[in-house]
Amino acid sequence: MSSVQDQKGYFGQFGGSFVPPALQEVLEYLAEQFYKFKDDPEFIEEFRYYLREYVGRENPLTYAKHLTDKLGGAKIYLKREDLNHTGSHKINNVLGQILLAKRMGAKRVIAETGAGQHGVATATVCAMFGMDSVVYMGAEDTRRQALNVFRMELLGAKVVAVEKGQGRLKDAVDEALNDLVQNYKNTFYLLGSAVGPHPFPTMVKHFQSVISEESKRQILEKEGCLPNAVIASVGGGSNAIGAFAHYIDEPSVRIIGVEPDQAATLTEGVPAVIHGFKCLVLLDEEGNPKPTYSIAAGLDYPGIGPEHSYLKESGRAEYYTVSNEEVLEAFQVLSKTEGIIPALESAHAVAYAIKLAPTLPKEQILIINISGRGDKDVEQVFNMLKK
Repeated sequence: MSSVQDQKGYFGQFGGSFVPPALQEVLEYLAEQFYKFKDDPEFIEEFRYYLREYVGRENPLTYAKHLTDKLGGAKIYLKREDLNHTGSHKINNVLGQILLAKRMGAKRVIAETGAGQHGVATATVCAMFGMDSVVYMGAEDTRRQALNVFRMELLGAKVVAVEKGQGRLKDAVDEALNDLVQNYKNTFYLLGSAVGPHPFPTMVKHFQSVISEESKRQILEKEGCLPNAVIASVGGGSNAIGAFAHYIDEPSVRIIGVEPDQAATLTEGVPAVIHGFKCLVLLDEEGNPKPTYSIAAGLDYPGIGPEHSYLKESGRAEYYTVSNEEVLEAFQVLSKTEGIIPALESAHAVAYAIKLAPTLPKEQILIINISGRGDKDVEQVFNMLKK
């Protein structure tokens, strides 16, 4: 289930931890606690309990018959992360990390969010466990996702709108890391993407790998074989690394990540350090992270998880881009054919599958990870389509 990773969190040349010494100590302690508890039977039992009783797992692997018939090629299955409590895959990782925070005695939790789904999941679980939460969100994203801001506040979180930079996900991560540097003695940073300094990418993958653990078992039950390809959208990379994890060591399965053409980190990025780790990054002429744009706030990030960078460089995974127009079309096609409104993030994966499926024989099988539901996006899509 792993790419080549060492204990310092490197995947080939990518990963590692490039942070101030005081923060490095905190991260080393976090890594030590994570490795101590991740295989602890009592921790696993509690994590599984909440996944079942609170999140509502396992969620279905739904055969998309009407979409399959419409496209006339490979059989398409949908992994239904949209059916989780809070509406996306984000809660899998939030739950795992909050149980770790609880064991480490943390009283205050901070998080960053782009589309707001990670912020909502963090606020939800903090409410349940009685912890204070502060969520950093780019000011531009608070406007795009105003309903999610209200949800977070309703759940008791303090939402901090970050005006710096573009007011997007990168800027929210900057502020959350600044907070951690200043308050590391009493604060747990619950990072939502498979990015950041070690051990964050490893932790996020570990808790999100439940997605592919389930889908692999489900597809074997339904079809008696592995899929030909698994497709997921990629921004920071958490839903994708979870959807890919249990297939990485299955060479017969293509793993395909799909990113916005205006935030094409894996297609156009170069190796660089961002937010305390090394990965492929979109840089401008001066060598600074380049402004990015996606209609899906959760994919609007100039870097990418280190394991995705490694999977790209090693050739194990394929990464493609789709346009905003293709995403809007896919959003509507899935809604109309299957009665499932996907998040704009997930619609990127659907958009690529719509192009790929008709080119494949009918006996081939595709799994699309529907990372979240589109309730949060319908007003935004309504306004875009009206224009």
